[in-house]
Amino acid sequence: MLLAAALALPALFAYNVSPSATLLNQLLAVGLWGVVLIAWPMAPERPGWRSPGLWAALALLAGAVLWSMEVALPASLGWSALALLAAGAAVAWHGSAEDTPEADAIDAFCTALLAAGVASALIALVQVFAPGWADGTFIARSGLPGRAVGNLRQPNHLSSLLMWALVAWVPLARAGRVAGWRFPVHVAWPLALLLLWAVVLTASRTGIVGVLLLALWGLVDGRLGRRMRVTLLTAPLAYLAVWLLMSAWAHATGTTFGGEARLAEGDVSGSRWGIWSNTLALIAANPWSGVGFGQFNFAWTLSPFPGRPVAFFDHTHDLPLQLWVELGIPLGSLVLLGLLWALAQAAVRSWRVQGDVGVGSRAAFMVVLMIGVHSLFEYPLWYAYFLLPAAWAFGYALRRPPGSPAAAEEPVVTVAGSPWPLRAVGVLLLLGSVYALQDYWKVVVIYAPDDASGPLAERIERGQHSLFFGHQADYAAATTTEPPSLAMAAFHTTTHALLDTRLMTAWARAMDESGHRDKASYLAARLKEFRNPASAEFFAACQVPVEDGALPPFQCVVPPPGLGWRDFLPQRP
Repeated sequence: MLLAAALALPALFAYNVSPSATLLNQLLAVGLWGVVLIAWPMAPERPGWRSPGLWAALALLAGAVLWSMEVALPASLGWSALALLAAGAAVAWHGSAEDTPEADAIDAFCTALLAAGVASALIALVQVFAPGWADGTFIARSGLPGRAVGNLRQPNHLSSLLMWALVAWVPLARAGRVAGWRFPVHVAWPLALLLLWAVVLTASRTGIVGVLLLALWGLVDGRLGRRMRVTLLTAPLAYLAVWLLMSAWAHATGTTFGGEARLAEGDVSGSRWGIWSNTLALIAANPWSGVGFGQFNFAWTLSPFPGRPVAFFDHTHDLPLQLWVELGIPLGSLVLLGLLWALAQAAVRSWRVQGDVGVGSRAAFMVVLMIGVHSLFEYPLWYAYFLLPAAWAFGYALRRPPGSPAAAEEPVVTVAGSPWPLRAVGVLLLLGSVYALQDYWKVVVIYAPDDASGPLAERIERGQHSLFFGHQADYAAATTTEPPSLAMAAFHTTTHALLDTRLMTAWARAMDESGHRDKASYLAARLKEFRNPASAEFFAACQVPVEDGALPPFQCVVPPPGLGWRDFLPQRP
């Protein structure tokens, strides 16, 4: 029940409040995984350095966050990143712990994933075939016609969750049991088809790649059994058949199938080629130290890219590129090598284990591999409801489960004694999630006030004292203060979260009012590259003739050469 709650509830929780659509889901994940660490039975001896590569990668990332906080990253963003890294490390450590006789961890893990996937698949059916039933509170509404988004409100996230459920289905169906109950074939196979159908309804390209990975698993894992291997090998054909049936249904009923709409798009990469090209240019310009952890959006938005994608991206949509551009090639490569070393160890160790436990261990490895492949096109590991299950599965795949042969070439350092240190971390995660929820409400009332919230200025001031979300309050201050130059301090923080049209317009005006006309025109030039209709009013002044002797508006002139994104970093004392 503990793992079921930690895995399923964050993915199924539909209620959300501005300014973040997923923050409540993430806090729910952190708090419930804290409960898992507190209450899950643990052996008195726990493996320590089972994979130095994984722990080294996490330590280097934490160091990069601290360094970026020292240079430019707002404290609220830095503390959030450090908290997630610490939670991921603790959950991975827990996943690597030896099973106790009271619980079969991988069976519970797979059962929870399957339950979350089946429930999400049913939500997907409602969103596509009965969208009127989606109330926005218990079932999220899809803003994409003919596509399922689940209660996470993102088709790629739903696709990854469903692919995890299909991976979890394999050991359960092969063993013929779910949480100790019989799992007959006439129930197992329809559930797999339901999950695959829901993947098609997401129209996610990562789902297609995930189905191919299932087929690869069936190809290389000879211990799955003939029937299961055939099932996995034919998964791409089943996906294609469901896709064609959905297409035929859409044509017959005159409704929209999101998958066809995606195929009709001119850019099948979803602007990824453009953002990846820009990222490579940033890497070439900052090869050694990078732009700083969490600083990609800031550096990319404020660098000249006339042919840039028109959307405001805060991630590169590719994990290796993200590490290289933010940490630099040397440090980013070290982190990647640590992760790849740990992934290779997980593959070797999970493939050595025999029997049903071995299938479960390889399923844990496939969970990590699935989300790793997803991370080549998206950034799912920045969300707690993906990061923490992946961390647990990583830890499980890295350990030597009961019944596996001892390997002299795989020495393991064990930590003897009480499991209470790990339980103490669980308490911190639980209390931290409760505190973060209360902290978040300081900024919620800025965007969704009630009768007792008080004036906007007071709400913003209270929100600016938030430990984790102060930058959200600074956004409100920067975009509502008149004149914007009075909120110059707010621009020093909120511009490092996500620059958008409204914020860049206000920032450029603030720079001009503060006597920094060159910087104001530079910001305007970068904003113009996005070709966003929301900036039309800002640039309308350029259509008005200038009186003799008067300077043209700052947004209408070419900025002087020599300026770059580093010129906009806050000056630290």
